[in-house]
Amino acid sequence: MEDKRLDRKETRNRRRLEAEAIRERERAALEKNIREDTILTAQAGGKDGKKRKKFKALLRLKPYLVPQIPALVASCLLVLIVNASELVKPYILSIVIDDFLMTGRPDSGFYSIFWFGIAYLGIITIGSLTNIGQALMVNRMGQSILMNIRRDVFRHILHMPMRKLDHFSSGRLITRATNDVETLNELFADFMVNLFKDVFLLIGITATMLIMNWRLALISFIAVPAIALVTAFVRSRLRKNFVIVKRLIGSINGFFAENISGMRLVQLFRRETQKLKEFDLLNVAYFKATLTQIRMNSLLRPVMEVINSMAIALVIWFAVGRIADNLLQVGVLYAFTNYIRQFFEPINDLSEQYATVQSATVSVERIFELLDDQVDQEVMEEGDSVERPEGRVEFRHVWFAYNEEDWVLKDVSFTIEPGMSAAFVGATGAGKTTIISLMARFYEIQQGEILLDGKDIRTIRLSDLRKWIAVVLQDVFLFSGTISENIRLNDREITNDEIVEALSLARADSFIERLPNGMLEPVTERGSTFSAGQRQLLSFARAIAHDPALFILDEATANIDTETEQHIQESIANVSAGRTTIIIAHRLSTIRKCDRIFVMDKAVLVEQGTHEELLAKDGFYAALHHAAYAATGTAAGFLP
Repeated sequence: MEDKRLDRKETRNRRRLEAEAIRERERAALEKNIREDTILTAQAGGKDGKKRKKFKALLRLKPYLVPQIPALVASCLLVLIVNASELVKPYILSIVIDDFLMTGRPDSGFYSIFWFGIAYLGIITIGSLTNIGQALMVNRMGQSILMNIRRDVFRHILHMPMRKLDHFSSGRLITRATNDVETLNELFADFMVNLFKDVFLLIGITATMLIMNWRLALISFIAVPAIALVTAFVRSRLRKNFVIVKRLIGSINGFFAENISGMRLVQLFRRETQKLKEFDLLNVAYFKATLTQIRMNSLLRPVMEVINSMAIALVIWFAVGRIADNLLQVGVLYAFTNYIRQFFEPINDLSEQYATVQSATVSVERIFELLDDQVDQEVMEEGDSVERPEGRVEFRHVWFAYNEEDWVLKDVSFTIEPGMSAAFVGATGAGKTTIISLMARFYEIQQGEILLDGKDIRTIRLSDLRKWIAVVLQDVFLFSGTISENIRLNDREITNDEIVEALSLARADSFIERLPNGMLEPVTERGSTFSAGQRQLLSFARAIAHDPALFILDEATANIDTETEQHIQESIANVSAGRTTIIIAHRLSTIRKCDRIFVMDKAVLVEQGTHEELLAKDGFYAALHHAAYAATGTAAGFLP
């Protein structure tokens, strides 16, 4: 007995150690993926930087900037007023110092300290008010651009083919539509507001200093090469880091989106600790990358201040001797020290804003990487327009693969006549749902033809094709809003009476009548306040309300109890009148009533016929039927 107890303890310890070893390998693999992805991303960013001219990506914003040219011109004019006020202030004070304070000259009419003070105050007031107006104008211009970019990104996503959406995680798309666009907001709110002011001020100060005393001006400009070296040093390290940061924030968003959607599964299998560890790896990587970015940015301002102070000290050292020899006035030196501070201030601003520009450049590249990808937006309106089809569906030697050579359908041919109800059965992965996706042209076939009323669907306008197809899926999606809005889906041609009729046909009216607000009952995200069966009924009503010519049910009765399904079967019979109905289901009670049953196995159509004909063949379908009957002891069972 003691030996058995020790054996069990040893077995538990061995299993615990094996589990820990597996978790450690998983952690090491994830760390390796993050590290390799970061390195490759940084290398890609570096290569891009070499191949492209500086900030070339920002030129992609030109179509959005062109409509804002009037506001841009007005902003530049306001900037000239702001800069003029900044240039005049030191000059006024230099006159006061040289003509009044240093000489003791008495006031003479309007040429007095009092009136110079009034002028100084007026210039400050005009400059401040103009500066506020210019900032508001540029911010409004920037927000208009961002609004249009967000709209274009979302419109692009709406028309992206499923084959491309399959390769984008929701987190990556959300990041480009939100974080990357918000980064551009920083570009317009910070950089654009100060860009024109800083550039024009720099030009104005340079000209003023050269006019006042070109020798002192040249001494001041000695510091410019040092500034260029510091900026180049920081710039070379910032770009790669910005690419890494953008990539990691996209990974974090994707991780959040994926795990929030699958939280029931995470909690059910007690994977909270493991998921937290996986998140920590991403979070720490993002923390380190961001910290590197902060360190590089924090270097700029102190270094620029030191260079600024050195330039002022050098000018004072040179000017003191000139003043002693009466070759330079004190007021001019005072003005120069102010101009030097003003001269380096826009340089400091532009250097600090370089980080914003780099980040915006990466975001623009990521946004246009998405927008440049060809979508079905134009294809939607290409092709022939069709009226309501009769509903004859024909597949002719169709071959299809999501990935090359990994065929999901192999030489599939069948015909469904108008008004016929047809069922597709087969094991999971046999290609049943793929057939539905191909009918709606979510994917393009590699070989063969798909015909609707004898017309190749590739020649039919895509918007018309999808107008006449309604699909009820097993995994129902409901949008935030109300029940009526989820059924109508912004189709204003659908009346309230038609919605009521659709709910009645779907047998959803009974539970809706018990809701406080009826059809106006609020629907939370994904319809989480309704049961799975209720969501299925609402999805069924939605399809009915849109009056399709082809009615497709993909495991649509999977989450409905047997009693409700009986009502659904009655409504299917009513709705199917005059419509071609295609059903994918495992319930024998749903399948056996169909006019035609198509049996799929390993991407091949192996049998077709009526329920009785297929049973008589005693083939693949008969084997599925007998297995389902044996498992449940009733004809209402499920096919494997």
